Amino acid sequence: MNWLKKHTIFSSLLVFILLLIGWITWDNKHIETTVYNIEDTKIPASLNGFTIAQVSDLHNKDWGDQLIDRLTEAKPDLIVVTGDLIDSRKTDLPTAITFINEASTIAPIYYVTGNHEARIAEYEELIESTSDSVILLDNQQTVLEAGNDDVRLIGLQDPSFPTADTETHLQHLTDDYDGYTLLLSHRPELFETYERYHIDLVLSGHAHGGQFRLPFIGGLVAPNQGFFPTYSAGLYAEGETTMIVSRGLGNSLFPFRVNNPPELVIINLFKEAFPNQE
Repeated sequence: MNWLKKHTIFSSLLVFILLLIGWITWDNKHIETTVYNIEDTKIPASLNGFTIAQVSDLHNKDWGDQLIDRLTEAKPDLIVVTGDLIDSRKTDLPTAITFINEASTIAPIYYVTGNHEARIAEYEELIESTSDSVILLDNQQTVLEAGNDDVRLIGLQDPSFPTADTETHLQHLTDDYDGYTLLLSHRPELFETYERYHIDLVLSGHAHGGQFRLPFIGGLVAPNQGFFPTYSAGLYAEGETTMIVSRGLGNSLFPFRVNNPPELVIINLFKEAFPNQE
């Protein structure tokens, strides 16, 4: 009887472990698409329904056709890459370049660096090899135009670069403009700084969703935020500023995620209430 009981417990435990491994494996191999509908009266009416696809923290992950297919299905007007396209621990330029070249056939791409770009010796080669397919927006700005209206799109270089100066560049890039401002920046932990400069919408990454997401708690640990990070994934709003933090599409130091599937973020901009909103 004791043997049978032990055997049953062991068998149940083994089945649980195998199911857990299977679930984690499946969870790490499938991209989850998250859609945010952002409504703001500052968004020009002519940009109603403007769609942005956010790719963050790929870390050289090769998704084959899956990511390109998801981007194609989303039909974005713009694709933004918010840092860590490559991984400094396993740098693979051909994979990164191939993705950029394929994605650029879907929509224009704007790119800001992450901390991993700052670490690699091949940085200049990466930028030069993708220059025909992507616009690097580190400490730069551009204008998204629709008719007579426009939205300012600005980007920040990651603070890991020796030339980075977030405060100075934000002050310069936000001067003399009172329209809708969209910021691409790898670092969500700087949210209070973005709010201080009255950025309307920030697209960020870096936190990897907290790597291990716990029910009712959220992310467990994130770079530069430590345990139980404040900004690990999702939408955050304070004052005039809204920030969307992507869980990202790849892994770096930790080779897998738990309860935290890789994520492609789709943002739809609306001046008025988006369709079917109650």
